[in-house]
Amino acid sequence: MTDVPEPALSDAFHVFDTTLRDGAQREGINLTVADKLTIARHLDDFGVGFIEGGWPGANPRDTEFFERARAEIDFRHARLVAFGATRKAGVRVEDDPQVAALLESQAPVVTLVAKSHVRHVELALRTTPEENLAMVRDTVAHLRAQGRRVFLDCEHFFDGYALDPAYAKQVVRTASEAGADVVVLCDTNGGMLPAQVAAVVRTVLADTGARLGIHAQDDTGCAVANTLAAVDAGATHVQCTANGYGERVGNSNLFPVVAALELKYGRQVLPAGKLAETTRISHAIAEVVNLTPSTHQPYVGVSAFAHKAGLHASAIKVDPDLYQHIDPALVGNSMRMLVSDMAGRASIELKGKELGFDLSGDRELVGRVVERVKERELAGYTYEAADASFELLLREEAEGRPLRYFRVESWRAIVEDRPDGTHANEATVKLWAKGERLVATAEGNGPVHALDRALRVALERIYPQLAELELVDYKVRILEGRLGTGSITRVLVSTGDGQSEWSTVGVAENVIAASWQALDDAYAYGLMRAGVEPQE
Repeated sequence: MTDVPEPALSDAFHVFDTTLRDGAQREGINLTVADKLTIARHLDDFGVGFIEGGWPGANPRDTEFFERARAEIDFRHARLVAFGATRKAGVRVEDDPQVAALLESQAPVVTLVAKSHVRHVELALRTTPEENLAMVRDTVAHLRAQGRRVFLDCEHFFDGYALDPAYAKQVVRTASEAGADVVVLCDTNGGMLPAQVAAVVRTVLADTGARLGIHAQDDTGCAVANTLAAVDAGATHVQCTANGYGERVGNSNLFPVVAALELKYGRQVLPAGKLAETTRISHAIAEVVNLTPSTHQPYVGVSAFAHKAGLHASAIKVDPDLYQHIDPALVGNSMRMLVSDMAGRASIELKGKELGFDLSGDRELVGRVVERVKERELAGYTYEAADASFELLLREEAEGRPLRYFRVESWRAIVEDRPDGTHANEATVKLWAKGERLVATAEGNGPVHALDRALRVALERIYPQLAELELVDYKVRILEGRLGTGSITRVLVSTGDGQSEWSTVGVAENVIAASWQALDDAYAYGLMRAGVEPQE
Protein backbone atom coordinates (compact mmCIF):
# COMPACT_ATOMS: atom_id res chain seq x y z
CA MET A 1 0.00 0.00 0.00
CA THR A 2 1.17 3.55 -0.75
CA ASP A 3 0.48 5.51 2.45
CA VAL A 4 1.49 8.84 0.94
CA PRO A 5 0.50 9.00 -2.72
CA GLU A 6 1.79 11.63 -5.04
CA PRO A 7 -0.70 14.52 -4.80
CA ALA A 8 -2.87 14.80 -7.90
CA LEU A 9 -3.50 18.47 -7.22
CA SER A 10 -1.89 21.38 -5.43
CA ASP A 11 -2.00 21.29 -1.65
CA ALA A 12 -3.42 24.81 -1.71
CA PHE A 13 -7.00 23.53 -1.34
CA HIS A 14 -8.21 20.40 0.46
CA VAL A 15 -11.30 18.25 -0.09
CA PHE A 16 -11.50 16.22 3.11
CA ASP A 17 -14.07 13.43 3.42
CA THR A 18 -15.28 12.16 6.78
CA THR A 19 -17.98 9.71 5.67
CA LEU A 20 -16.28 6.80 7.43
CA ARG A 21 -16.33 8.59 10.77
CA ASP A 22 -18.78 11.49 10.98
CA GLY A 23 -21.05 10.14 8.23
CA ALA A 24 -21.24 6.76 9.96
CA GLN A 25 -22.90 8.46 12.93
CA ARG A 26 -26.12 8.80 10.95
CA GLU A 27 -29.03 6.89 12.43
CA GLY A 28 -29.53 3.71 10.40
CA ILE A 29 -25.93 3.42 9.15
CA ASN A 30 -23.88 0.57 10.60
CA LEU A 31 -20.69 0.01 8.62
CA THR A 32 -18.67 -3.17 8.74
CA VAL A 33 -14.93 -3.04 8.13
CA ALA A 34 -15.58 -4.40 4.63
CA ASP A 35 -18.10 -1.59 4.04
CA LYS A 36 -15.56 1.01 5.14
CA LEU A 37 -12.90 -0.40 2.85
CA THR A 38 -15.32 -0.35 -0.09
CA ILE A 39 -16.35 3.26 0.57
CA ALA A 40 -12.69 4.28 0.96
CA ARG A 41 -11.96 2.84 -2.49
CA HIS A 42 -14.89 4.76 -4.00
CA LEU A 43 -13.75 8.01 -2.39
CA ASP A 44 -10.19 7.52 -3.55
CA ASP A 45 -11.46 6.78 -7.05
CA PHE A 46 -13.47 10.01 -6.91
CA GLY A 47 -10.26 11.88 -6.13
CA VAL A 48 -10.78 13.45 -2.70
CA GLY A 49 -7.55 14.54 -1.04
CA PHE A 50 -8.12 13.10 2.43
CA ILE A 51 -10.23 10.24 3.79
CA GLU A 52 -10.83 10.19 7.53
CA GLY A 53 -11.06 6.49 8.37
CA GLY A 54 -12.18 6.58 11.99
CA TRP A 55 -10.79 6.63 15.53
CA PRO A 56 -8.13 3.92 15.96
CA GLY A 57 -7.99 2.62 19.50
CA ALA A 58 -11.51 3.79 20.29
CA ASN A 59 -13.09 0.57 19.01
CA PRO A 60 -11.84 -2.68 17.45
CA ARG A 61 -13.57 -2.02 14.12
CA ASP A 62 -11.71 1.22 13.42
CA THR A 63 -8.41 -0.29 14.54
CA GLU A 64 -8.95 -3.21 12.15
CA PHE A 65 -9.89 -0.82 9.35
CA PHE A 66 -6.54 0.95 9.51
CA GLU A 67 -4.67 -2.36 9.62
CA ARG A 68 -6.52 -3.69 6.58
CA ALA A 69 -6.45 -0.40 4.66
CA ARG A 70 -2.65 -0.40 4.89
CA ALA A 71 -2.50 -3.88 3.40
CA GLU A 72 -5.43 -3.87 0.97
CA ILE A 73 -5.80 -0.39 -0.55
CA ASP A 74 -3.28 1.28 -2.81
CA PHE A 75 -4.49 4.87 -2.51
CA ARG A 76 -3.99 6.71 -5.79
CA HIS A 77 -5.31 10.15 -4.83
CA ALA A 78 -6.22 10.30 -1.14
CA ARG A 79 -4.25 10.31 2.08
CA LEU A 80 -5.69 8.23 4.90
CA VAL A 81 -6.47 10.20 8.07
CA ALA A 82 -6.77 8.92 11.64
CA PHE A 83 -9.06 10.81 14.02
CA GLY A 84 -8.49 11.25 17.73
CA ALA A 85 -8.44 13.68 20.63
CA THR A 86 -5.78 15.76 22.28
CA ARG A 87 -4.11 14.23 25.32
CA LYS A 88 -6.17 13.96 28.47
CA ALA A 89 -5.94 16.66 31.09
CA GLY A 90 -3.11 16.03 33.50
CA VAL A 91 -1.57 13.23 31.42
CA ARG A 92 1.79 13.47 29.64
CA VAL A 93 1.24 13.18 25.89
CA GLU A 94 3.86 10.41 25.71
CA ASP A 95 1.81 8.40 28.23
CA ASP A 96 -1.63 8.86 26.66
CA PRO A 97 -2.76 5.50 25.13
CA GLN A 98 -5.16 7.02 22.64
CA VAL A 99 -2.43 9.30 21.27
CA ALA A 100 -0.23 6.19 20.97
CA ALA A 101 -3.04 4.45 19.04
CA LEU A 102 -3.05 7.30 16.51
CA LEU A 103 0.64 6.70 15.86
CA GLU A 104 0.16 2.93 15.75
CA SER A 105 -2.45 3.33 12.98
CA GLN A 106 0.44 4.47 10.75
CA ALA A 107 -1.89 6.96 9.06
CA PRO A 108 0.20 9.74 7.51
CA VAL A 109 -2.29 12.40 8.65
CA VAL A 110 -4.00 12.85 12.02
CA THR A 111 -7.03 14.99 12.78
CA LEU A 112 -7.28 15.99 16.43
CA VAL A 113 -10.49 17.22 17.99
CA ALA A 114 -10.08 19.93 20.63
CA LYS A 115 -12.37 22.10 22.68
CA SER A 116 -12.58 25.75 21.65
CA HIS A 117 -15.67 26.63 23.69
CA VAL A 118 -14.60 27.68 27.18
CA ARG A 119 -17.73 26.27 28.86
CA HIS A 120 -17.10 22.89 27.21
CA VAL A 121 -13.54 23.03 28.52
CA GLU A 122 -14.75 23.62 32.07
CA LEU A 123 -17.87 21.42 32.09
CA ALA A 124 -17.05 18.56 29.70
CA LEU A 125 -13.26 18.27 30.10
CA ARG A 126 -13.37 19.48 33.71
CA THR A 127 -10.14 21.34 33.32
CA THR A 128 -8.90 24.90 33.01
CA PRO A 129 -8.69 26.96 29.83
CA GLU A 130 -4.90 27.08 30.27
CA GLU A 131 -4.61 23.29 30.53
CA ASN A 132 -6.77 22.89 27.45
CA LEU A 133 -4.35 25.08 25.48
CA ALA A 134 -1.46 22.97 26.78
CA MET A 135 -3.27 19.80 25.69
CA VAL A 136 -3.58 21.22 22.17
CA ARG A 137 0.03 22.41 22.06
CA ASP A 138 1.54 19.21 23.43
CA THR A 139 -0.43 16.81 21.24
CA VAL A 140 0.09 18.69 17.98
CA ALA A 141 3.81 19.08 18.66
CA HIS A 142 4.20 15.43 19.66
CA LEU A 143 2.54 14.12 16.51
CA ARG A 144 4.48 16.53 14.32
CA ALA A 145 7.71 15.32 15.94
CA GLN A 146 6.71 11.77 14.98
CA GLY A 147 6.40 12.80 11.32
CA ARG A 148 2.63 13.10 11.14
CA ARG A 149 0.77 15.87 9.38
CA VAL A 150 -1.79 17.33 11.79
CA PHE A 151 -5.16 19.00 11.30
CA LEU A 152 -7.03 20.27 14.34
CA ASP A 153 -10.84 20.35 14.56
CA CYS A 154 -12.06 23.12 16.87
CA GLU A 155 -15.25 21.57 18.19
CA HIS A 156 -18.19 23.94 18.79
CA PHE A 157 -16.02 26.77 17.47
CA PHE A 158 -18.75 29.15 16.35
CA ASP A 159 -20.74 28.83 19.58
CA GLY A 160 -17.54 29.19 21.56
CA TYR A 161 -16.55 32.24 19.53
CA ALA A 162 -19.89 33.87 20.29
CA LEU A 163 -19.29 33.35 24.03
CA ASP A 164 -15.59 34.19 24.22
CA PRO A 165 -13.98 35.15 20.90
CA ALA A 166 -10.58 35.80 22.44
CA TYR A 167 -10.29 32.29 23.87
CA ALA A 168 -11.63 30.62 20.70
CA LYS A 169 -8.99 32.46 18.66
CA GLN A 170 -6.30 31.53 21.18
CA VAL A 171 -7.02 27.84 20.55
CA VAL A 172 -6.55 28.47 16.82
CA ARG A 173 -3.24 30.29 17.39
CA THR A 174 -1.95 27.65 19.76
CA ALA A 175 -2.64 24.81 17.30
CA SER A 176 -1.14 26.69 14.37
CA GLU A 177 1.99 27.71 16.28
CA ALA A 178 2.48 24.12 17.49
CA GLY A 179 2.55 22.91 13.89
CA ALA A 180 -1.03 22.12 12.84
CA ASP A 181 -1.26 22.51 9.06
CA VAL A 182 -4.96 23.41 9.16
CA VAL A 183 -7.25 24.54 11.97
CA VAL A 184 -10.83 23.58 11.19
CA LEU A 185 -13.68 25.71 12.52
CA CYS A 186 -16.54 23.36 13.36
CA ASP A 187 -20.21 24.30 13.46
CA THR A 188 -20.83 21.25 15.63
CA ASN A 189 -24.42 22.16 16.53
CA GLY A 190 -25.22 23.13 12.94
CA GLY A 191 -26.92 26.34 13.98
CA MET A 192 -25.03 28.89 11.90
CA LEU A 193 -26.11 30.79 8.78
CA PRO A 194 -23.88 31.69 5.82
CA ALA A 195 -23.39 35.38 6.61
CA GLN A 196 -22.44 34.53 10.20
CA VAL A 197 -19.95 31.88 9.09
CA ALA A 198 -18.33 34.21 6.56
CA ALA A 199 -17.94 37.02 9.12
CA VAL A 200 -16.33 34.76 11.73
CA VAL A 201 -13.98 33.00 9.29
CA ARG A 202 -12.87 36.33 7.84
CA THR A 203 -12.13 37.77 11.30
CA VAL A 204 -10.34 34.67 12.62
CA LEU A 205 -8.21 34.46 9.50
CA ALA A 206 -7.17 38.10 9.82
CA ASP A 207 -6.49 37.87 13.55
CA THR A 208 -4.59 34.56 13.68
CA GLY A 209 -2.99 34.08 10.25
CA ALA A 210 -3.69 30.33 10.55
CA ARG A 211 -4.78 28.22 7.62
CA LEU A 212 -8.48 27.58 8.20
CA GLY A 213 -10.91 24.85 7.29
CA ILE A 214 -14.67 24.44 7.73
CA HIS A 215 -16.77 21.59 9.11
CA ALA A 216 -20.52 22.30 8.92
CA GLN A 217 -23.47 20.31 10.22
CA ASP A 218 -26.83 20.73 8.46
CA ASP A 219 -29.25 21.47 11.29
CA THR A 220 -30.38 24.74 9.68
CA GLY A 221 -30.31 23.22 6.20
CA CYS A 222 -27.34 25.46 5.39
CA ALA A 223 -24.33 23.13 5.65
CA VAL A 224 -23.39 23.35 1.96
CA ALA A 225 -24.05 27.10 1.89
CA ASN A 226 -22.06 27.57 5.11
CA THR A 227 -19.17 25.60 3.65
CA LEU A 228 -19.09 27.74 0.52
CA ALA A 229 -19.45 30.92 2.60
CA ALA A 230 -16.36 29.88 4.56
CA VAL A 231 -14.49 29.36 1.29
CA ASP A 232 -15.56 32.84 0.18
CA ALA A 233 -14.11 34.17 3.43
CA GLY A 234 -10.76 32.43 2.98
CA ALA A 235 -11.06 28.82 4.17
CA THR A 236 -9.01 26.44 2.02
CA HIS A 237 -10.04 23.10 3.55
CA VAL A 238 -13.60 21.72 3.40
CA GLN A 239 -14.80 18.74 5.42
CA CYS A 240 -17.79 16.89 3.97
CA THR A 241 -19.52 13.51 3.87
CA ALA A 242 -20.87 11.56 0.92
CA ASN A 243 -24.56 12.36 0.37
CA GLY A 244 -24.51 14.51 3.51
CA TYR A 245 -24.62 11.52 5.85
CA GLY A 246 -24.03 12.34 9.50
CA GLU A 247 -25.42 12.71 12.99
CA ARG A 248 -28.90 14.21 13.43
CA VAL A 249 -29.81 15.67 10.00
CA GLY A 250 -26.32 15.28 8.57
CA ASN A 251 -23.20 17.07 7.40
CA SER A 252 -22.17 19.23 4.49
CA ASN A 253 -22.74 17.13 1.38
CA LEU A 254 -19.54 16.31 -0.49
CA PHE A 255 -21.06 16.19 -3.95
CA PRO A 256 -22.78 19.61 -4.15
CA VAL A 257 -19.75 21.22 -2.50
CA VAL A 258 -17.30 19.73 -4.99
CA ALA A 259 -19.57 20.43 -7.96
CA ALA A 260 -20.02 24.04 -6.87
CA LEU A 261 -16.29 24.53 -6.36
CA GLU A 262 -15.46 23.15 -9.79
CA LEU A 263 -18.41 24.42 -11.86
CA LYS A 264 -19.36 27.66 -10.10
CA TYR A 265 -16.04 28.81 -8.63
CA GLY A 266 -13.86 27.46 -11.43
CA ARG A 267 -11.54 25.84 -8.87
CA GLN A 268 -10.20 22.40 -9.75
CA VAL A 269 -10.42 20.29 -6.60
CA LEU A 270 -10.55 16.82 -8.18
CA PRO A 271 -8.22 15.15 -10.65
CA ALA A 272 -9.11 15.77 -14.29
CA GLY A 273 -12.19 13.86 -15.45
CA LYS A 274 -13.33 12.79 -11.99
CA LEU A 275 -16.23 15.26 -11.69
CA ALA A 276 -18.13 13.20 -14.28
CA GLU A 277 -18.03 10.31 -11.78
CA THR A 278 -20.04 12.28 -9.21
CA THR A 279 -23.42 10.60 -9.74
CA ARG A 280 -21.95 7.10 -9.96
CA ILE A 281 -19.91 7.49 -6.77
CA SER A 282 -22.86 8.99 -4.88
CA HIS A 283 -25.14 6.10 -5.79
CA ALA A 284 -22.45 3.47 -5.20
CA ILE A 285 -21.86 4.69 -1.64
CA ALA A 286 -25.62 4.80 -1.01
CA GLU A 287 -25.75 1.13 -1.99
CA VAL A 288 -22.96 0.25 0.44
CA VAL A 289 -24.68 1.96 3.39
CA ASN A 290 -27.99 0.41 2.29
CA LEU A 291 -29.89 3.68 1.94
CA THR A 292 -31.97 4.53 -1.11
CA PRO A 293 -30.29 7.38 -3.02
CA SER A 294 -32.20 10.62 -2.57
CA THR A 295 -34.07 11.28 -5.81
CA HIS A 296 -34.02 15.04 -5.25
CA GLN A 297 -30.40 15.50 -4.18
CA PRO A 298 -28.72 18.35 -6.08
CA TYR A 299 -26.55 17.33 -9.03
CA VAL A 300 -26.80 13.55 -8.52
CA GLY A 301 -30.48 12.81 -7.84
CA VAL A 302 -32.51 11.19 -10.63
CA SER A 303 -34.83 14.21 -10.44
CA ALA A 304 -32.02 16.80 -10.44
CA PHE A 305 -32.49 17.42 -14.17
CA ALA A 306 -36.05 16.13 -14.60
CA HIS A 307 -38.59 18.42 -16.28
CA LYS A 308 -42.33 18.12 -15.99
CA ALA A 309 -44.00 21.42 -16.86
CA GLY A 310 -44.93 21.93 -20.49
CA LEU A 311 -43.54 25.47 -20.38
CA HIS A 312 -40.13 24.11 -19.36
CA ALA A 313 -40.22 21.50 -22.11
CA SER A 314 -40.96 24.09 -24.77
CA ALA A 315 -37.91 26.09 -23.72
CA ILE A 316 -35.69 23.02 -23.38
CA LYS A 317 -36.64 21.96 -26.89
CA VAL A 318 -35.05 25.19 -28.09
CA ASP A 319 -32.06 25.15 -25.74
CA PRO A 320 -31.61 22.85 -22.67
CA ASP A 321 -29.59 25.55 -20.91
CA LEU A 322 -32.71 27.71 -20.58
CA TYR A 323 -33.98 25.57 -17.68
CA GLN A 324 -30.81 23.83 -16.48
CA HIS A 325 -28.01 25.47 -14.51
CA ILE A 326 -25.37 23.06 -15.87
CA ASP A 327 -25.04 20.30 -18.45
CA PRO A 328 -26.02 17.17 -16.45
CA ALA A 329 -23.26 15.16 -18.14
CA LEU A 330 -20.65 17.22 -16.28
CA VAL A 331 -21.58 15.37 -13.08
CA GLY A 332 -22.47 12.08 -14.75
CA ASN A 333 -26.22 12.65 -14.66
CA SER A 334 -28.73 13.08 -17.48
CA MET A 335 -31.80 15.13 -18.35
CA ARG A 336 -35.18 13.41 -18.07
CA MET A 337 -38.54 14.48 -19.42
CA LEU A 338 -41.49 13.56 -17.22
CA VAL A 339 -44.79 12.79 -18.86
CA SER A 340 -47.85 13.90 -16.92
CA ASP A 341 -51.14 15.76 -17.33
CA MET A 342 -49.00 18.94 -17.30
CA ALA A 343 -47.28 17.79 -20.48
CA GLY A 344 -47.63 19.74 -23.69
CA ARG A 345 -46.54 18.85 -27.21
CA ALA A 346 -42.93 19.76 -26.51
CA SER A 347 -42.79 17.40 -23.51
CA ILE A 348 -44.12 14.50 -25.58
CA GLU A 349 -41.75 15.23 -28.47
CA LEU A 350 -38.73 15.39 -26.14
CA LYS A 351 -39.77 12.26 -24.27
CA GLY A 352 -40.32 10.49 -27.57
CA LYS A 353 -36.86 11.51 -28.71
CA GLU A 354 -35.44 10.22 -25.43
CA LEU A 355 -37.10 6.85 -26.21
CA GLY A 356 -35.93 6.80 -29.81
CA PHE A 357 -38.99 8.24 -31.60
CA ASP A 358 -38.88 11.27 -33.87
CA LEU A 359 -42.30 12.88 -33.38
CA SER A 360 -41.42 16.36 -34.59
CA GLY A 361 -43.18 15.94 -37.94
CA ASP A 362 -46.39 14.30 -36.74
CA ARG A 363 -48.52 16.86 -34.93
CA GLU A 364 -51.60 14.65 -35.07
CA LEU A 365 -49.85 11.76 -33.33
CA VAL A 366 -48.37 14.07 -30.69
CA GLY A 367 -51.81 15.55 -30.07
CA ARG A 368 -53.36 12.10 -29.60
CA VAL A 369 -50.66 11.09 -27.13
CA VAL A 370 -51.04 14.33 -25.15
CA GLU A 371 -54.78 13.87 -24.86
CA ARG A 372 -54.50 10.20 -23.94
CA VAL A 373 -51.94 10.93 -21.22
CA LYS A 374 -54.18 13.61 -19.72
CA GLU A 375 -57.20 11.33 -19.90
CA ARG A 376 -55.42 8.43 -18.22
CA GLU A 377 -53.83 10.58 -15.52
CA LEU A 378 -57.31 11.86 -14.69
CA ALA A 379 -58.22 8.23 -14.09
CA GLY A 380 -55.28 7.79 -11.70
CA TYR A 381 -52.40 6.64 -13.89
CA THR A 382 -49.00 8.29 -13.64
CA TYR A 383 -46.23 8.11 -16.22
CA GLU A 384 -43.60 10.16 -14.39
CA ALA A 385 -42.19 7.01 -12.83
CA ALA A 386 -43.48 4.53 -15.41
CA ASP A 387 -41.49 5.15 -18.57
CA ALA A 388 -42.12 1.62 -19.84
CA SER A 389 -45.90 2.00 -19.70
CA PHE A 390 -45.62 5.34 -21.46
CA GLU A 391 -43.49 3.85 -24.23
CA LEU A 392 -46.08 1.09 -24.72
CA LEU A 393 -48.80 3.76 -24.93
CA LEU A 394 -46.75 5.76 -27.42
CA ARG A 395 -46.11 2.71 -29.60
CA GLU A 396 -49.78 1.82 -29.51
CA GLU A 397 -50.74 5.26 -30.79
CA ALA A 398 -47.94 5.30 -33.38
CA GLU A 399 -48.61 1.80 -34.72
CA GLY A 400 -52.39 1.82 -34.33
CA ARG A 401 -52.52 -1.33 -32.22
CA PRO A 402 -51.47 -2.49 -28.75
CA LEU A 403 -48.17 -4.29 -28.33
CA ARG A 404 -49.45 -7.66 -27.15
CA TYR A 405 -47.69 -10.99 -26.73
CA PHE A 406 -50.62 -12.82 -25.18
CA ARG A 407 -54.37 -12.40 -24.80
CA VAL A 408 -56.05 -12.84 -21.43
CA GLU A 409 -59.09 -15.05 -21.15
CA SER A 410 -59.32 -14.74 -17.38
CA TRP A 411 -57.34 -14.72 -14.19
CA ARG A 412 -58.10 -15.11 -10.52
CA ALA A 413 -56.24 -14.91 -7.23
CA ILE A 414 -57.29 -16.63 -4.01
CA VAL A 415 -56.16 -15.80 -0.49
CA GLU A 416 -56.97 -18.54 2.01
CA ASP A 417 -56.87 -17.84 5.73
CA ARG A 418 -56.57 -21.17 7.55
CA PRO A 419 -57.67 -21.94 11.14
CA ASP A 420 -54.10 -22.65 12.23
CA GLY A 421 -53.12 -19.06 11.41
CA THR A 422 -51.30 -19.85 8.18
CA HIS A 423 -52.19 -18.37 4.79
CA ALA A 424 -52.19 -19.68 1.24
CA ASN A 425 -52.04 -17.56 -1.90
CA GLU A 426 -52.94 -19.16 -5.21
CA ALA A 427 -53.49 -17.74 -8.69
CA THR A 428 -54.82 -19.21 -11.91
CA VAL A 429 -54.39 -17.63 -15.35
CA LYS A 430 -56.00 -18.56 -18.66
CA LEU A 431 -54.26 -17.08 -21.70
CA TRP A 432 -53.90 -17.36 -25.44
CA ALA A 433 -50.43 -17.04 -27.03
CA LYS A 434 -49.30 -18.02 -30.52
CA GLY A 435 -52.67 -19.64 -31.11
CA GLU A 436 -52.38 -21.83 -28.05
CA ARG A 437 -54.62 -21.79 -24.97
CA LEU A 438 -52.56 -21.80 -21.79
CA VAL A 439 -53.83 -22.53 -18.28
CA ALA A 440 -51.53 -22.37 -15.26
CA THR A 441 -51.85 -22.29 -11.48
CA ALA A 442 -49.18 -21.28 -9.00
CA GLU A 443 -48.74 -20.39 -5.35
CA GLY A 444 -46.81 -17.42 -3.99
CA ASN A 445 -45.94 -15.38 -0.92
CA GLY A 446 -48.91 -13.14 -1.68
CA PRO A 447 -51.60 -12.90 -4.33
CA VAL A 448 -49.50 -10.66 -6.59
CA HIS A 449 -46.50 -12.98 -6.32
CA ALA A 450 -48.79 -15.91 -7.10
CA LEU A 451 -50.07 -14.12 -10.23
CA ASP A 452 -46.52 -13.37 -11.31
CA ARG A 453 -45.53 -17.03 -10.91
CA ALA A 454 -48.64 -18.27 -12.71
CA LEU A 455 -47.86 -15.99 -15.66
CA ARG A 456 -44.35 -17.38 -15.81
CA VAL A 457 -45.56 -20.99 -15.62
CA ALA A 458 -47.97 -20.32 -18.48
CA LEU A 459 -45.66 -18.35 -20.77
CA GLU A 460 -42.03 -19.32 -20.22
CA ARG A 461 -42.25 -22.35 -22.53
CA ILE A 462 -43.39 -20.09 -25.39
CA TYR A 463 -41.32 -17.08 -24.35
CA PRO A 464 -38.14 -18.41 -22.64
CA GLN A 465 -36.88 -14.81 -22.45
CA LEU A 466 -39.21 -14.29 -19.48
CA ALA A 467 -36.88 -16.40 -17.33
CA GLU A 468 -34.50 -13.43 -17.29
CA LEU A 469 -37.09 -11.04 -15.84
CA GLU A 470 -37.27 -10.33 -12.13
CA LEU A 471 -39.68 -8.22 -10.09
CA VAL A 472 -37.39 -5.82 -8.20
CA ASP A 473 -39.81 -3.34 -6.62
CA TYR A 474 -43.52 -3.00 -5.95
CA LYS A 475 -45.36 0.08 -4.69
CA VAL A 476 -49.03 0.59 -3.90
CA ARG A 477 -50.83 3.87 -3.40
CA ILE A 478 -54.47 4.42 -2.53
CA LEU A 479 -55.57 7.45 -4.51
CA GLU A 480 -57.64 10.25 -3.06
CA GLY A 481 -61.33 9.53 -2.94
CA ARG A 482 -64.37 9.17 -0.71
CA LEU A 483 -64.80 5.42 -0.92
CA GLY A 484 -62.39 4.34 1.83
CA THR A 485 -61.47 0.73 1.13
CA GLY A 486 -63.24 1.07 -2.23
CA SER A 487 -60.96 3.84 -3.45
CA ILE A 488 -58.94 3.60 -6.64
CA THR A 489 -55.57 1.85 -6.25
CA ARG A 490 -52.41 2.58 -8.25
CA VAL A 491 -49.57 0.08 -8.47
CA LEU A 492 -46.04 0.74 -9.74
CA VAL A 493 -43.93 -2.29 -10.59
CA SER A 494 -40.20 -2.21 -11.33
CA THR A 495 -38.81 -5.12 -13.34
CA GLY A 496 -35.26 -5.95 -14.37
CA ASP A 497 -33.49 -8.29 -16.78
CA GLY A 498 -30.03 -8.18 -15.18
CA GLN A 499 -28.92 -5.30 -17.39
CA SER A 500 -31.47 -2.57 -16.75
CA GLU A 501 -34.76 -1.89 -15.00
CA TRP A 502 -38.07 -0.43 -16.13
CA SER A 503 -41.30 0.61 -14.40
CA THR A 504 -44.92 0.04 -15.30
CA VAL A 505 -48.20 1.23 -13.83
CA GLY A 506 -51.66 -0.20 -13.27
CA VAL A 507 -54.83 1.40 -11.88
CA ALA A 508 -58.03 -0.34 -10.78
CA GLU A 509 -60.62 -0.57 -8.03
CA ASN A 510 -58.57 -3.23 -6.24
CA VAL A 511 -54.88 -3.86 -5.73
CA ILE A 512 -54.84 -7.24 -7.49
CA ALA A 513 -56.38 -5.91 -10.71
CA ALA A 514 -54.05 -2.91 -10.69
CA SER A 515 -51.10 -5.25 -10.13
CA TRP A 516 -52.19 -7.42 -13.05
CA GLN A 517 -52.17 -4.40 -15.39
CA ALA A 518 -48.69 -3.41 -14.25
CA LEU A 519 -47.40 -6.97 -14.65
CA ASP A 520 -48.98 -7.24 -18.12
CA ASP A 521 -47.11 -4.10 -19.23
CA ALA A 522 -43.89 -5.27 -17.54
CA TYR A 523 -43.90 -8.58 -19.43
CA ALA A 524 -44.78 -6.93 -22.75
CA TYR A 525 -42.01 -4.37 -22.35
CA GLY A 526 -39.49 -7.02 -21.34
CA LEU A 527 -40.26 -9.15 -24.39
CA MET A 528 -40.06 -6.08 -26.63
CA ARG A 529 -36.61 -5.26 -25.19
CA ALA A 530 -35.56 -8.83 -25.90
CA GLY A 531 -36.46 -8.35 -29.59
CA VAL A 532 -39.46 -10.70 -29.59
CA GLU A 533 -42.11 -9.91 -32.20
CA PRO A 534 -45.68 -9.39 -30.91
CA GLN A 535 -48.03 -12.31 -31.55
CA GLU A 536 -51.49 -11.06 -30.67
